[in-house]
Amino acid sequence: MTLNSNAVRVAITGAAYAAPKGTTAPTDATTAWPAAAVDIGWISDDGITESNSADTTEIKAWQGGATVRKVVSSSEMTFKFTAIETSKTTLELYHRGSKVTGTSGKAVLAIKAPGPDRRMFGFDVVDGTSHIRIVIPDGEVTEVGDLTYKGDEALAYELTITAYPAGDGTVAIKFSDDPSWLNAPAP
Repeated sequence: MTLNSNAVRVAITGAAYAAPKGTTAPTDATTAWPAAAVDIGWISDDGITESNSADTTEIKAWQGGATVRKVVSSSEMTFKFTAIETSKTTLELYHRGSKVTGTSGKAVLAIKAPGPDRRMFGFDVVDGTSHIRIVIPDGEVTEVGDLTYKGDEALAYELTITAYPAGDGTVAIKFSDDPSWLNAPAP
């Protein structure tokens, strides 16, 4: 197999977006996001972590107790990141189910018990001229981290988004203009 260092990608920069569920998503890696998709702003230098987990159940044979099959009993795809830019969108994602209101430059956030708040989410990951776009048509913030108020740190809103399956089982869609996605390694 020939090694290709030009196909090594680093997530140099990017963006995270939130939009109302049902918003028409882009269908490639570089088309502009629709106006309804709000850029969440600065993300901490930890970037975005994609996690895929699956629980399996082992099927054991009577003869010798050998495992003869594993069945996926549940699966989950999540995306975790920390927003460090305070905005209406970030506050409402962090305090899911609550809304920021206000007039004349004065805002109020009446924090309610967390409620359902399903949205479309998206991420752009950029390495030079190579782009990866991840679209989550139906997702929700399902976990948040602690919010620390401290004199030498940015307010950091740690968010975990769970991607929910569509009728066909799709939980996320990835697009790329990276030529390495289509190139099979040499034998």
